[in-house]
Amino acid sequence: MAKVSKNSRVGQRAANAGSGRDYIKVVQSVKDPKTGKYSYKEVMVHKDKIDEFMKDK
Repeated sequence: MAKVSKNSRVGQRAANAGSGRDYIKVVQSVKDPKTGKYSYKEVMVHKDKIDEFMKDK
């Protein structure tokens, strides 16, 4: 069986352009004003929209 060259894998990356690899998981700590305890909010954000998401928060 023949080996697959690394160069052939580069062409496959273009085919996976719309896959879930374009998203980033953002974890934010949110403090409850009444109790003072922290909870964590997890959000999946597209990597192109991360700057907008961080400005809003």
